[in-house]
Amino acid sequence: MTRPNQRIVMKFGGTSMAGTERIRRVANIVRAQAAGKDGARNEVAVVVSAMAGETDRLINFCREANALYDPAEYDVVVASGEQVTSGLLALTLQSLGCKARSWLGWQIPVKTVEAHSKARVETIDAPDMIASMEAGEVAVVPGFQGISPEGRIATLGRGGSDTSAVAVAAAVKADRCDIYTDVDGVYTTDPRIVAKARKLKAVTYEEMLELASVGAKVLQTRSVGLAMKEGVRIQVLSSFVGDDAVSADELPGTLIVSDEEMDELVENGDMERQLVTGIAHDKNEAKIILTRVPDKPGAVADIFAPLADASINVDMIIQNVGRDKGETDVTFTVPQSDLARAQALLEDRAEAIGFNRIITDSHVAKISVVGVGMKSHAGVASTMFRALSDRGINIQAISTSEIKVSVMIDEDETELAVRVLHTAYGLDAED
Repeated sequence: MTRPNQRIVMKFGGTSMAGTERIRRVANIVRAQAAGKDGARNEVAVVVSAMAGETDRLINFCREANALYDPAEYDVVVASGEQVTSGLLALTLQSLGCKARSWLGWQIPVKTVEAHSKARVETIDAPDMIASMEAGEVAVVPGFQGISPEGRIATLGRGGSDTSAVAVAAAVKADRCDIYTDVDGVYTTDPRIVAKARKLKAVTYEEMLELASVGAKVLQTRSVGLAMKEGVRIQVLSSFVGDDAVSADELPGTLIVSDEEMDELVENGDMERQLVTGIAHDKNEAKIILTRVPDKPGAVADIFAPLADASINVDMIIQNVGRDKGETDVTFTVPQSDLARAQALLEDRAEAIGFNRIITDSHVAKISVVGVGMKSHAGVASTMFRALSDRGINIQAISTSEIKVSVMIDEDETELAVRVLHTAYGLDAED
């Protein structure tokens, strides 16, 4: 239960802001949260995304105007989508009798560093906005944008509104950052694949980082990393609820919290500690095999250095047992969208690397088992391998971290693998 006069940051994504009817629904959710209960109001800031599809439309305008567009002017154009929704939400809140105003990135200000279109939040100077919130005014902030060191508008890249919300929450020292999406929380796996998937009451920052990095689409990875660094408590909720739904304080979604708070929840009996938290899948994977690579020092560096220079992320890597002639095969994965570029780079360097053939396969998927319980329990990987083997699912590659085991399989077997593993780890909801 919330204590009186909490300071809460609420974030609404593009589907939640898609049109005046949905914006009015959001305004009602915000008004209810600001009103609090028992006469004790909450201080509220709202971070909003552009309407669904609007950013893509604005990007296309930039490309039509100039295929070699200036990134600074690109930011001016694409940042306007969030400016529109922040103003519309402030107007709608005012129509409902709620004090509200918009705060654009340069007005707060949200100071960023690094390149246009992929800037990073450095600091947020929020005393004026905090004073406004303390006076009972809802602050509506466009996500995705800030101000560069040169005083220009800068955007944070795709998914930047989640990061904006966490950064604002850290700056105003919010009690909680509520991320409203088109799902009502974080599940043990995709409910569209496994009908018995369960909504989780809480997951740790570390688990959410791993889940987000291996295919779970609920939160953007950068926002979770920032929340972990700043100690911001996140709650994932659905904005698609009826007008008569109870507030977020009464019907929570999934909390993203520190290990320490998770331990408290377990000790208080609010939830059970699971060995495995969730099963994630990602079909945006492609496999590359280089055959007959020289088995000598520096050969692997020759492969991966040009990919790193081109900002192509390499995930799973397997170096096979060496051949008789001092050669080996090297297998690795890259994002499917980078496959053509990676192949071209490697073919250009074929003579320098010394491989014989390059074989590619974009018909693969990555399945991951995630859970902090792996730190203290053995046998998680063997359970995964046995469960897949029993169903005839071949493992093509493996990668691990302290709390994650990932395998690469044929894409056609993705849904079966997810269902098999969800059952194998006892994650199915009871009937």
